[in-house]
Amino acid sequence: MLYLAQVHKNDFSGQYQLHLLARQESENFWLTISDSVTLAIETLILLGNENTISNNLLVLVEISANGEIETVQDAKDWVINLVQTYLSTGVTPEFLKHEAEKMESWQQNLTLQNQDLARRSLELEARREQIEALEEKHQNYDLRD
Repeated sequence: MLYLAQVHKNDFSGQYQLHLLARQESENFWLTISDSVTLAIETLILLGNENTISNNLLVLVEISANGEIETVQDAKDWVINLVQTYLSTGVTPEFLKHEAEKMESWQQNLTLQNQDLARRSLELEARREQIEALEEKHQNYDLRD
């Protein structure tokens, strides 16, 4: 599973650790990880006390099902891509909320229109049945004469 993590240097041991911040649930859906969940997973040891990694660095880390670190990469390019894709278009949370409200309004309007069409369809079917009944009654009346 892919995680966004922050590198921390443990002052006591001198080893670098990962603090998990979020995990990828699907291609465009991530969940933040609360501290209580992180504590349950435990902070992961990363690269011992190597000097090739920076404290507070954001990284993307692939962790296998058995909890082993498979890959670690700098998250800079990933964050820049997020900024370019989602934040450079001027789309704000307020804009998204407004658009969601518009969609909800359209959906309600379409539901009302659908209900009105269904009601009219039933009315037309009832009128058709009345006309057929009148035609049958009229034919029966003509046959008696």
